[in-house]
Amino acid sequence: MIGLGRMGGNMAERLRAAGHEVVGFDPRPDVGDVGSLQELVAALDAPRTLWVMVPSGEPTRNTVASLATLLDSGDLVIDGGNSRYTDDKPNAELLAERGIGYLDCGVSGGVWGRENGYGLMVGGTDEHVEQAMPVFDALRPDGPREEGFAHAGPVGAGHFAKMVHNGIEYGLMQAYAEGFELMQASELITNVPGVVEAWSRGTVVRSWLLDLLVNALKEDPTLDELEGWVDDSGEGRWTIEEAIDHAVPLPVISAALFARFSSRQDESPAMKAVAALRAQFGGHAVKSSGPAGGPGEKAGPDGSGG
Repeated sequence: MIGLGRMGGNMAERLRAAGHEVVGFDPRPDVGDVGSLQELVAALDAPRTLWVMVPSGEPTRNTVASLATLLDSGDLVIDGGNSRYTDDKPNAELLAERGIGYLDCGVSGGVWGRENGYGLMVGGTDEHVEQAMPVFDALRPDGPREEGFAHAGPVGAGHFAKMVHNGIEYGLMQAYAEGFELMQASELITNVPGVVEAWSRGTVVRSWLLDLLVNALKEDPTLDELEGWVDDSGEGRWTIEEAIDHAVPLPVISAALFARFSSRQDESPAMKAVAALRAQFGGHAVKSSGPAGGPGEKAGPDGSGG
């Protein structure tokens, strides 16, 4: 296991618990079992399986390029990070020149995966998937394989599937968040956490994400301890770019991504422009940017307008 962060470290422990021998490498010297990729390769008997769990982009590409010079024909590399699917074909081709196999695997489960198992979406050949199946079976949730594992297609399909998965996740989280805010704004609902928890069993909106929101509200019923600043790790953007290329409408996922962008603005220039226009054409009240922040005196020509 290359990369022993929140996901990689927990995955290594789940594999060990299932009886697999796991050697871990991490750039942090106090975390891994070995001090370098060379030592990692030397510690494993051929044919080796190496699971890469490092940040997407250049870190993953560099790791794969290094492994291409260290591994032997018949070894197998699995990229389980959140790489963009377009990186997978070049990685696979580079390794194939040396007889090394490659799989891309989208992994879902977060920090809970160590106990609950991970949802896996894999891209690659049937031969390489079969070679790694004992690893996949150890990582996926208990129960029927098809309920936690999918061979999605050829190289690239696993990360494409995970990209879409994360785009859907954006939309689900945004819908729950908007419903929470509306109930919190209403004077009629006096027990917002209770309503959210009541949705978690028997309703059509129940989900694991909803269960996590219930947990969060038990710890902080009004979420006052958090700032409403939300990052995005890239998959939502990539999903929308693919939708544009394929002319597939994704209004919900697009809106959810843009909502995350809005969360990072202390002041919105766009909304300032809207306020200025409303003041100009209709004489609507605006708030000054001064300390008081009260309604300004600016008004339109006759106080009328839409």
